[in-house]
Amino acid sequence: VFQKWVNREISNFDYLIQLNTMAGRTYNDLAQYPVFPWILRDYTSEELDLNNPAVFRDLSKPIGVVNEKNAKAVKEKYVPEHSNFEDPLGMIDKFHYGTHYSNAAGVMHYLIRVEPFTTLHIQLQSGRFDCADRQFHSIPATWQALMDNPNDVKELIPEFFYFPEFLENQNGFNLGQLQISKEVVNDVVLPKWAHSPEDFIYKHRKALESEYVSAHLHEWIDLIFGYKQRGPAAVEALNVFY
Repeated sequence: VFQKWVNREISNFDYLIQLNTMAGRTYNDLAQYPVFPWILRDYTSEELDLNNPAVFRDLSKPIGVVNEKNAKAVKEKYVPEHSNFEDPLGMIDKFHYGTHYSNAAGVMHYLIRVEPFTTLHIQLQSGRFDCADRQFHSIPATWQALMDNPNDVKELIPEFFYFPEFLENQNGFNLGQLQISKEVVNDVVLPKWAHSPEDFIYKHRKALESEYVSAHLHEWIDLIFGYKQRGPAAVEALNVFY
């Protein structure tokens, strides 16, 4: 598979799906759901210029420190005397992030508008929808929250590259309204450069298969599936998870 990918006989999308499968990730288990990277950092421009390297996320860094500003806080968390994490028995290994880049709640968060994930989300929230401010309501706002908060380290799921329906509230669920702006949470708010959910998926998939991502995807793979998952390489890369 690796050689086929290097020879460009299979797409970046297919290679990531195969890596996820080899790593034991599967659509049948929300706790081991396939994980895909955030690949863009530009969610505000009117047009998306895939020839400009500045529109892409730095794939060599974990999502928690793509924003340089967060790196200091993340480094300090790893040093126990700076950490506000209580471990009275001293049994827990040190870590940079107390949450994970992929978990069941995160999958339900992204897919809340489509069944069976809607029902699973409601079960998780004791029989109701979570408050509107915590819902997945906007792609630009989700990216901004990641940049502002080193504790939010969710990567993406494959649906962001092929499934426009998850961005639409086709079932008309009442997801509440945002506290401050009073905006009703309905379809997911898209970046300015996307004119419809289909257009978002088309451009996002194009970005995944772009020359820039093809040249840098292996850096992200090292973090998630490769040698930077554990040990000194993980510590150096600020990539140690609880």
